[in-house]
Amino acid sequence: MRLLMIGPPGAGKGTQAVRIAEQFKLVHISSGDLLRAHVKGETATGKQVQQYLASGDLVPDGIVMDILRKPVVEANNQGGYVLDGFPRTVEQAEIAYSVAQTLGVEVQVVVHLEVPRDELVRRLVERGAASGRSDDNLDVINHRLDVYDEKTLPMLNYYAAREKLINVNGARSVDEVTWSITVQLQRLAKALAGD
Repeated sequence: MRLLMIGPPGAGKGTQAVRIAEQFKLVHISSGDLLRAHVKGETATGKQVQQYLASGDLVPDGIVMDILRKPVVEANNQGGYVLDGFPRTVEQAEIAYSVAQTLGVEVQVVVHLEVPRDELVRRLVERGAASGRSDDNLDVINHRLDVYDEKTLPMLNYYAAREKLINVNGARSVDEVTWSITVQLQRLAKALAGD
């Protein structure tokens, strides 16, 4: 199974991606984790990425695609993946699809976590206080949420027209959200097996 998690910052994509990967024996790939690893390792790519992350802007497509290509192909060879954090725009989704298609690793299912904005802000402020992440202060948080609404939300129509799109209420407890995603994916897996 090749799965993509979409949701605004603070929706719990990373947490759910890890849980779903474990549940279905998939590899979890987080573009954010990969980018932060480059920053921490002070690679040439990391130095470029740092500027974008600090301001809350999206890292350019080419950089993210280069970082993701190898992990996605390797994960597919191991039985599938849960991708979290990329693509973030319709343009990225289109480029990613054409590249993935040539490699035979295109996304099959998209899970969209829906969470009200006030809850997202609360979670992100809390996370920033707990972890000291510099991109979790109020100005950057609001900018990131505006960028998400403007650039990422339109992807839902793109994926609804092509892949299986599952909408999940992400404002509930972590366990309830995991249960909801799992039930829907199991149902979908049965339907796909029956085709």
